[in-house]
Amino acid sequence: MKKFLIIVLISSCLFSCATKDQVVYFNDVQELEGRENLLDYEPQIEKNDVLRINVSSSSVNPEIVAPFQMNQQGGQSGGGGGQNLSLTGYLVSPDGTINFPVLGTIAVKGLTRTEIQEKLEEEILDYVRDPVVDVRIVNFSVTVLGEVGSPGRVQISDGRVTMPELLAMSGDISYTGKRQNIRVIRESNGVKSVGFIDMTETDLFNSPFFYLKQNDIVYVEPTYARMKSAGFFGNPGAIIGLISSVIGLVFIFTR
Repeated sequence: MKKFLIIVLISSCLFSCATKDQVVYFNDVQELEGRENLLDYEPQIEKNDVLRINVSSSSVNPEIVAPFQMNQQGGQSGGGGGQNLSLTGYLVSPDGTINFPVLGTIAVKGLTRTEIQEKLEEEILDYVRDPVVDVRIVNFSVTVLGEVGSPGRVQISDGRVTMPELLAMSGDISYTGKRQNIRVIRESNGVKSVGFIDMTETDLFNSPFFYLKQNDIVYVEPTYARMKSAGFFGNPGAIIGLISSVIGLVFIFTR
């Protein structure tokens, strides 16, 4: 029985240990040497996005571009009316448009920030010389759940974020988190899709889920040891106590 107890304790220790490949990020990082980045990602605008649009010009008086600006109260100074959300920008309507000062209704759904900037600059060029348009997604955020340091909703300021960057913002994956099977739940045009990222391999750099888009949900599931620890038998003290009780009963009935 003593040998049996020793075997059980040794087995418990072995099965509770994680290998290097299960914990370390980018195990095959040497394969990245000299590789060209083929991903050129920029999120597309969707309905209910909020856009902050600033119009300027280096060659004319700032008052000339004032009609194209949203004023401090969230409305537009100039014709055309407009939409805003919490006084911060233009809310993309269900049909994928915004109502921009002077220009009126502008279709933006499915376009990137760069494409919207070029589109507005071309149309404003009829009124202003050398216009410069800057477009930002105000409500770009990603939800992170599961085994990370700080789960919650992460606000992204520059409109683009990668999976490693997001995990760093969330306090990184804890040792109780599974690095090989991070789930990304994404909705596009009303259709949900699920992708998986393995942080231990460099294949993640080629994944369509390497760059995250607005309103993505990222879930880091717990390891097997973490799930087991949530129950009675996952507690080492409880296991040892149970084994000791069983051994004691065996000794009593076999004496």
